[in-house]
Amino acid sequence: MLLDSPLVWAEVDLKAIAHNIRELRRVTNPKARFMAVVKANAYGHGIIEVARQLLENGIEALGVANIEEGIQIRKDGIYAPVLIFGYTSPVHAKKLIEFDLTQTVFSCETSEKLSQAANAYGKKIKVHIKVDTGMGRLGLLPGRLRLSKYDKGTKDSSVSEVESISRLNMLELEGIYTHFATADKADRTYAKNQFEIFMDFLNRLRAAGLEIPVTHAANSAAIINMPETHLDMVRAGISIYGLYPSEEVDRSIIKLKPAMELKTKIIHLKKVPAGFKISYGTTYETEKPTTIATVSIGYADGLNRLLSSKGRLLVCGQSAPIVGRICMDLTMLDVGEIQEVVMEEEVVVFGKQGNASITVDEIASTINTINYEVISTIMERVPRIYITT
Repeated sequence: MLLDSPLVWAEVDLKAIAHNIRELRRVTNPKARFMAVVKANAYGHGIIEVARQLLENGIEALGVANIEEGIQIRKDGIYAPVLIFGYTSPVHAKKLIEFDLTQTVFSCETSEKLSQAANAYGKKIKVHIKVDTGMGRLGLLPGRLRLSKYDKGTKDSSVSEVESISRLNMLELEGIYTHFATADKADRTYAKNQFEIFMDFLNRLRAAGLEIPVTHAANSAAIINMPETHLDMVRAGISIYGLYPSEEVDRSIIKLKPAMELKTKIIHLKKVPAGFKISYGTTYETEKPTTIATVSIGYADGLNRLLSSKGRLLVCGQSAPIVGRICMDLTMLDVGEIQEVVMEEEVVVFGKQGNASITVDEIASTINTINYEVISTIMERVPRIYITT
């Protein structure tokens, strides 16, 4: 239940998301379809509300991590094409059919089992084949990346596998794609090599008489920096939410607006003397008399514990250092240098306050991680408030 005045909340600016889509569209090949990636609760922004906003702004398809996310979208009355990137067990074939979800496959064995399972329900399952061109995660390996013992003979075994999948009666082979490992780096040599491997594989498939309707490869970084990879469809994730994939992406090409701000409130204030110890483990001790503010956010909300005695929040438009260890539900700040702090004062974890700001990228840098992690780990117990005007 969302209270009128929560103690911790995330503000999601849907106008910023619409702006980001326009910017991404501007640099995308106009012939390419646009898939928006909404996995992990739309990178923490709220999967249903964000999906609706995306579709209102012309997005043609949605990408999710698993079948549960796909079903959630369907149950909320969203009927755009949905591609599941991860593995779905054939035991869930009925759900894939019932909710009209498109499944990624990356082996003959699983594809055969999925087709057999679908046969019991008399309806085909739409699939995209994922090709591993150098990510080393999920995907069918093209022939040139396989060990030689797997490729003896006159025909590329990976082409034969795709042919076998295409012949399965209860699968509809709709697309084929790959994923870049380094498109967000300044040196895109490896990503370009991945793309060359993918295109070579597609050409081999065509030579064998296989023309798969939808080919796709470009993620956010490739949309921005590798226009040659746009193909039939692009897949945008982090950039939709106003964040760049890395510091090495050319930010002059598109101007993104962060869509989320995370906020909390002061729920306790107390003056303490010098030498006063703060929080679990008593790892922090005040150097002089000061005022400590306790705010209603902790690591169970998504405020990373690695920010303990390292990070800062904004109070009255000024920086207030985090002191002591971040707790599950609470965090302490030193506000001794800030005038006129009062109970229930609004505190910004990331976002803007007055002329000051804290970016998601700053937080990520402080704890040696990536901006993706900072936003996608904002917990569901934190209410999202959507800004539409």
